[in-house]
Amino acid sequence: MSNDRHQEAGSVPFPQALAVLRAAAEETRLRILALLAEGELSVSDLTDILGQSQPRISRHLKLLVEAGLVERHREGAWAFFRLAENRAGLADPLVAGLDRSAPPLSEDRARLDAVRAQRAEAAQSFFARLAPKWDELRSLHVPEAIVEAAVLEALGPRPIGSLLDLGTGTGRMLGLLAPLAGRAVGLDSSHAMLSVARANFERLGIARVELRQGDIHAPPFARASFDLVIVHQVLHYLDDPARALKAAARLVAPGGRLLVVDFAPHDLEFLRTAQAHRRLGFSTEQIAGWLAEAGLPEVTARNLAPTASGQLTVTLWLGSEEGQGVDAPAGPGWAALPPDGRAVA
Repeated sequence: MSNDRHQEAGSVPFPQALAVLRAAAEETRLRILALLAEGELSVSDLTDILGQSQPRISRHLKLLVEAGLVERHREGAWAFFRLAENRAGLADPLVAGLDRSAPPLSEDRARLDAVRAQRAEAAQSFFARLAPKWDELRSLHVPEAIVEAAVLEALGPRPIGSLLDLGTGTGRMLGLLAPLAGRAVGLDSSHAMLSVARANFERLGIARVELRQGDIHAPPFARASFDLVIVHQVLHYLDDPARALKAAARLVAPGGRLLVVDFAPHDLEFLRTAQAHRRLGFSTEQIAGWLAEAGLPEVTARNLAPTASGQLTVTLWLGSEEGQGVDAPAGPGWAALPPDGRAVA
């Protein structure tokens, strides 16, 4: 009988278990694992928290990456580390069972809180410079609470295994949906925006969110790797929104969904200069057609009408592959669209 037949589901092969235990059986590396259980951190963060040199921390991280316990990703000139998504289960009870109320882990946690406070202050300073423009834009459409309620209505009770928010910005959609997903990932081209998002997640106590810096037109993820992909208030900033939707659609797993939220067509030309908008909204025909061309022809949509004079209409589109059977969102205002999008008033 082969060794494979003797191996029970969820068990760890002996060579892998040995590699994991060797990697974790060192004081600094075990402290790093305990810190990364709280969320992703940079080399600089770990250097400040642990009081060790950058080369020494980098050497420990390299060993943890090689053992499959930690994964690394770049964000411009920065490198961030987090517990690996597919790490050996042997490490989880070890880290979870650590007593964090006594040194050195209690001291590490206090310094982690200080690092996070500094990061939140820097993020707040950056966002304060943008706040006037963001407040002006928010005043132009229905309240965000209404949009978020419509998003939850669109998605319904279906479980979300893996979630990707393209153009995540400050992470508002991830903050809403990450608690409902098994895995939550955000992508944005701006390191500064991702810093704001990290600070927001830390304030909300959301630790298990992956943030990546990258191009929405060429997202660095495997094809068909997410059950739900969201493109929220991003397309109007892009020169080539159809290309971005095609790239997003490639990431949708069979049976998965792509949710687009953006403005309906409008004539507020000042947004091109004041807010860097490239497009003044999108018709249902445009988005439904682009989704169909991208391989997601089954589309339902809803318009969120303005609640005050002069406000913009916000539209939600939910698309999936033909025959995959997107669950029709519950509630008034939703309509199924043919690829030309003409079903929505």
